[in-house]
Amino acid sequence: MTALPDLSAHELSQAYAAGRLSPVEVTEAALSRIDQWEPSINAMYLIHRERAMANARQSEARWRAAQPLSALDGVPITIKENLYTAGDPAPIGSAAADPVPMPDDSPVAARVREAGCVLLGKTTMPDLGMLSSGRSSFHGTTRNPWRLDLNPAGSSSGAGAAGAAGYGPLHVGTDIGGSIRLPAHHCGLFGLKPSLGRVPINPPYVGRVAGPMTRSVRDAALLMNIISRPDARDWMSLPAHNTDYAAGLEGLPLQGLKIGLWLDAGAGLPLEAPVREAVNQAALALQTQGAIVTPMPTFMTPEMLDGVCAFLEARSQRDVAAMTAQQRDKLLPYIVHWATWRAGQFSGSDVMGAWGSLMAMREAAVRAVGAFDFVLAPTAPVLCYSAQAHGPTDDPQRALEHIAYTVAFNMSEQPAASINWHHTREGLPVGVQLVGQRFDDLGVLRLARAIEGLRPAQKDWPQA
Repeated sequence: MTALPDLSAHELSQAYAAGRLSPVEVTEAALSRIDQWEPSINAMYLIHRERAMANARQSEARWRAAQPLSALDGVPITIKENLYTAGDPAPIGSAAADPVPMPDDSPVAARVREAGCVLLGKTTMPDLGMLSSGRSSFHGTTRNPWRLDLNPAGSSSGAGAAGAAGYGPLHVGTDIGGSIRLPAHHCGLFGLKPSLGRVPINPPYVGRVAGPMTRSVRDAALLMNIISRPDARDWMSLPAHNTDYAAGLEGLPLQGLKIGLWLDAGAGLPLEAPVREAVNQAALALQTQGAIVTPMPTFMTPEMLDGVCAFLEARSQRDVAAMTAQQRDKLLPYIVHWATWRAGQFSGSDVMGAWGSLMAMREAAVRAVGAFDFVLAPTAPVLCYSAQAHGPTDDPQRALEHIAYTVAFNMSEQPAASINWHHTREGLPVGVQLVGQRFDDLGVLRLARAIEGLRPAQKDWPQA
């Protein structure tokens, strides 16, 4: 039998409705799973045991009365540390932060509570959210459950590790350059970066989104039904809509579908052979179903990627410059070096030039993807790297060379997802990226659901 924490949200919802399972026993099992794994992977920042059990008992009563708040009532969930929850500090991964409790729930937290989800706690992230790594001056090192000496990537590092370890079926991360999709790739999950504004967040920021990280596409669709509901606090949010992501998931016709195959990023790190192989296999599988797969010329340039890097460095340099010397000493030295090695000398013209490169990349991405129905690409150019590394290069002056495949779609506001294709001979997961037109979040979910039916048999999830 499948262990309770490994059941999907869809399966749990059906079992609750039929009276076969209770949210109380499922929450107890999820908390026990956390206890088994946490000494090894360090994925949780806060664990709300008593509150989670109280919420589970309330959910149990609602199901018994046939009055659930939603299909996900009583389903365990974790939320990334930087998505504020009332009463919890949000240090953004940094030991330099003042651990002041947040006064209110963020939009995501508010929506999942309204839906009756059982919030198990908050997951870890690296300093300032600006590492593709599980390293944090506040949280320590988060590790990949598939192999403890490897990195889960970031910045949704804890969410990725928690999903792979089975801390319940639902996890929410954030993504400004790949921070949902990269951990999904390295941890074997499905991770959706929605269109900008589709999932309201607070505070909003250019390119920054929140989205589901799950073991299945269906679970992500169920969660999108909840977290995409409107919230006026996000002044970048999209208009309210009535899309049922789960109901519309099945049956995407692949015959004649135009798929762009983007293998040459045009910038950043070279593509490693195991990742290339996975993407090519996925392309062939789509072709056998009648999709028209065509190589897509790269639209990215080294200047565009460097412009994004410079813009993010300038943003973080401002944060670091506002700290006292004592606070800066508490940050990871890597972060301080990355944020200051050149940004401290930027002029206003330099920053505006970086912004111009970012906008040029945005325009190029929309135009390139617009020639197809969807684009298939690598999620990351690398298969794995050390748990102790701050990123694939571990070089603060080359800190973002691995995000060339992901960051453009943050800035172009297009939905993009990473879905595991297969596992290497060594047992490591390999994700592929799916990109859609602006605002076509349902389309990306539907294509991902089709990929689930085409990919090779998946390896069993790691055990503590």
